[in-house]
Amino acid sequence: MFTVKRLSSLIFSASLTVSMMTSLPAKADNQIVKLATTTSTENSGLLGYLLPKFEQESGYQVQVIATGTGKALKLGRQGDIDVVMTHAPAAEAKFVEQGYGIEPRGIMANDFVILGPKNDPANIRDSKTAEQAFSKIANTKQIFISRGDNSGTHMKELAIWKDAGIQPGFKGYTSVGQGMGKTLQMANELQGYTLSDRGTYVAYKNKLDMAVDFDGGKTLANPYQIMLINSKKYPDLNHKGAQALSNWLISPEAQQMINSYRVNGEQLFKATYGK
Repeated sequence: MFTVKRLSSLIFSASLTVSMMTSLPAKADNQIVKLATTTSTENSGLLGYLLPKFEQESGYQVQVIATGTGKALKLGRQGDIDVVMTHAPAAEAKFVEQGYGIEPRGIMANDFVILGPKNDPANIRDSKTAEQAFSKIANTKQIFISRGDNSGTHMKELAIWKDAGIQPGFKGYTSVGQGMGKTLQMANELQGYTLSDRGTYVAYKNKLDMAVDFDGGKTLANPYQIMLINSKKYPDLNHKGAQALSNWLISPEAQQMINSYRVNGEQLFKATYGK
């Protein structure tokens, strides 16, 4: 029988539960730092090496959204993430000029490489520049697999075609709209050429029957920046956590870790803050 005494007991129990819920330190959203970054930092294993140390020291947890640079910057423009780390200087400069990004910091660099079959059918190894290498690939109508995903690597590829005076679309050119890892796998299967960041290539190297057919020069330099999202546009983001991550990545400790990170004995990134 449902009595007044029973009702009073239920009300008291519910009140106590609500009181306990409000007093418990629930996992606050501001302990999560949402980082949009490139697939290269994820595929290379660098983030898995760096972030646990930051999380241990700071108490924050980093949620990584690994995507192309274009998508990462779009997420920043929409206020969907707290901080962004990418590798497309022209797009990043525009992001800052438009008022979305603030405090850009160059934290590291590696380089792009042109990968292809080990027998190098387009003979690009004798090229003097990346533009000349691309011209040879197009003129000999070799297979070229493009990421086609508006990533930093894709932007770099398009810039090289433009500087070479070539419209990508020749027979053999295929745009796949995929991340770096899948693009490498497709280029490997088809024994074609592609442009890759060195870090992802080294991480996948043992799975590929491909070679670095061309590298070197300023054209293939690949700098990475971290940028905060402007608090004036999106005041409710975790700006404190984003600042903590940015500050940590330029610290001597993190910069040394970046220099120390190796895959198969090869250094993948060079710390660049303050240089």
